[in-house]
Amino acid sequence: MKTPGYITADQPPTASEYIALRCNVGWDSVELSIAQNSLNSSLFNTTVRLDGQLIGMARVVGDGFMYFYIQDVIVAPDYRGKGIGHAIMTRVEAYLAKAYTTGATVGLLAAKGKEPFYRRYGFIERDGIELGKGMCRFTKK
Repeated sequence: MKTPGYITADQPPTASEYIALRCNVGWDSVELSIAQNSLNSSLFNTTVRLDGQLIGMARVVGDGFMYFYIQDVIVAPDYRGKGIGHAIMTRVEAYLAKAYTTGATVGLLAAKGKEPFYRRYGFIERDGIELGKGMCRFTKK
């Protein structure tokens, strides 16, 4: 990113930063060890910081061959609409272009209302006609 003060890096945030950013956008908190293990298991991480503070991130998870899932594209609410999400996705797309081969699947679960953002990167919504609607399950103890 070329905006003064913003620093992008292809490295994970700390587990504490990750949890704090998740909470900042209204997502559930997770245990520190779970957050750390999850970040360590990612195929790719990218972060955006302003004055050292984590304000945006994304990661890619999957098997690294046939399946790639874009996960945790997060921009702190105070910094939305400033091109940070685009900068993050540009780095994710650059990683994917080198990592996947013909026939690989790249997926994501867009938060409600965020579908137009991902359409800009060639993602299509599963309307149920051709591919099914897609499903997910969130586990609770």
